[in-house]
Amino acid sequence: MSLIKDEKAIVKMKHAGKILASVLTTIVKEIKPGVTELELDKLAERLILEKGGEPGFKKVKGYHHTICVATNNVVVHGIPTTYKIQKGDIVCIDCGVYYKGYHTDMAETVLVKENTSSDKKKEMFLETGKLALEKAIRVAKAGNRVGDISKTIQEIVEKDGYSIVRSLVGHGVGKELHEKPEIPGYLIGDIRKTPLLKPGMTIAVEIIYNMGRSDVVYKGSDGWTIQTEDGSLSGVFERTILITKGDPVILTA
Repeated sequence: MSLIKDEKAIVKMKHAGKILASVLTTIVKEIKPGVTELELDKLAERLILEKGGEPGFKKVKGYHHTICVATNNVVVHGIPTTYKIQKGDIVCIDCGVYYKGYHTDMAETVLVKENTSSDKKKEMFLETGKLALEKAIRVAKAGNRVGDISKTIQEIVEKDGYSIVRSLVGHGVGKELHEKPEIPGYLIGDIRKTPLLKPGMTIAVEIIYNMGRSDVVYKGSDGWTIQTEDGSLSGVFERTILITKGDPVILTA
């Protein structure tokens, strides 16, 4: 499978990204005390279908929901439940849209404020993830390498005293939800030996990090939900981008 997308594919992915960004913006606004994770999931599916897309995650074998919800110490792949959102929760919504043969992927993490002193610590944690995503996207240019993205993420996250989850990575995206190359959040080996970024590549840059240690474990027996081993809070920020000859284009903007 070619990692380089032609113009027809890019047009479809841009439309899929536009649908996804719109839907996720709405879902994030609905994260309020008393709302259940399953209610957010149902709303996301309805909105995606109304806009002419399909829930991308439902095309993953064995997964039956439109979104993944990672609340507090859940890192990724959280199956939506009847849990009611509470003040003080950190909630990540990860969602994908499939449109005319192509996937896009996006995640955002927000704090449900409780107006206490604990808000500040959580807000600082999330600001680090947002900054890492912003800076990582900036270096995702043709001629640079995957390692430039990885190094940028690692430096920002670890500088603020947090840890990168090393067993989970960003990825290429297109006809499949997960394609090559892998985009780790930390630098592995010689940066010059990491994959070269070329115009036409579409990748999901993903910041997956913990407030505590980096180790993660499966939660319960559903085979999907992954949580922090030490019970610390976790966050994810993700965008699908297009590598060009100039600045990268955020398809899920």
